[in-house]
Amino acid sequence: MNKEQSAGGMAVRSGALRNVVVLDITRVVAGPFCSMLLADLGATVIKVEHPGDPDYARTFPPFVGDEQLSAFFTQFNRNKQGITLNLKSEDGKALLKKLVRKADILVENFRPGTMDKLGLGYEVLRAENPKLIYTAISGFGRTGPNSSKPAYDNTGQAAGGLWSMNGYAEMPPVRVGTIIGDLAASLYAAIGTLAALRQAETSGVGQVVDVSQQDSVLTLTENAVVRYTAEKDVASPLGNDHPFVRPYGQFPCKDGYVFFGGYTDKFWAITCALFGEPERAKDPEIDTMEKRFDRVVAETKVNPLLERWFSRYTKTELEEMAGDKIPLSAIKTIAEVVEDPHIAARNMIVNVPVAGKLIGMFGQPIKLSAAEVTSFEKAPLPGEHNADVLARFADVTPDELARLKASGAI
Repeated sequence: MNKEQSAGGMAVRSGALRNVVVLDITRVVAGPFCSMLLADLGATVIKVEHPGDPDYARTFPPFVGDEQLSAFFTQFNRNKQGITLNLKSEDGKALLKKLVRKADILVENFRPGTMDKLGLGYEVLRAENPKLIYTAISGFGRTGPNSSKPAYDNTGQAAGGLWSMNGYAEMPPVRVGTIIGDLAASLYAAIGTLAALRQAETSGVGQVVDVSQQDSVLTLTENAVVRYTAEKDVASPLGNDHPFVRPYGQFPCKDGYVFFGGYTDKFWAITCALFGEPERAKDPEIDTMEKRFDRVVAETKVNPLLERWFSRYTKTELEEMAGDKIPLSAIKTIAEVVEDPHIAARNMIVNVPVAGKLIGMFGQPIKLSAAEVTSFEKAPLPGEHNADVLARFADVTPDELARLKASGAI
């Protein structure tokens, strides 16, 4: 992504969100990921941290270089400018209000009510900028009886129902192996923010975008809600099984596992032919989707047949011989994904500077056909861009900057 220089020397990004200014008052992932997506798409994102208590994701491994900078932090804070503000100080509050006047979006992930207690809630900031989009990410949202409860990612997984249905049958449920509550909330926040921004551009009026981790996780439970509301069927852990189609899951092969989902009659016939036994497609015990879905038939007839076929080949061999014809994919390790030629063709592992080194990180999954090639810049140090940002957006002079720093406001 090409960059120009502002009068203050700060890089101005180009892209679909060029000239959109985002104030990012968030920590860890639920929030930083949202604003990172906007930054990747060209927005000028200003990461605001407390001068004495910066984002503690900076302490998360892995670390790079003598400076021991966090690659984890960089992955979610690349392409941003960094400033420090003490929002408990009067000078810090005044500076934020000045910044809001020239911003389009503010993103925060405090517990609901925190910004109000600071005297910086939406009503106060809206008075400074009626077009402001105020995006708030929290565990339970800004309304409802649980809104004031503290929350982490696991809170969202637990309260949203996903935890209860993940794992293996007859065993305790298992959390999803990534911070899906944080990530889902950030994705919905980005969508909601852009929708509100579009409306503000036509109406001249901003609004609050209220995104809850619990709400976000709930929408990831697929069929569980309608199974309960329609039939009172409570979803429970199924392991690698599926509630209404088989075969559709994990199967062993010579060097690992593959996903196979050829449950339709069409794909089943193609599979039987590919593995040299076309007559199996007409076997009266397993010749229809309905018969193959029966658990006993699946376990005694279908799965043993697939395991015999797949055991002759490696993951790569199976993908090469069958991946273009039937739903069959290697279950890849992260190492295999990072080295995957298709991932490389999609530019989904990008090199981002960390402590003078280039570290591979996941790229931008949103591909815009009219976009320029995106460059990926390092995450800012705490307050790295105080002088440029505060001069450009808050008219702070060098003398005032020195006073603010001495007072602890920045």
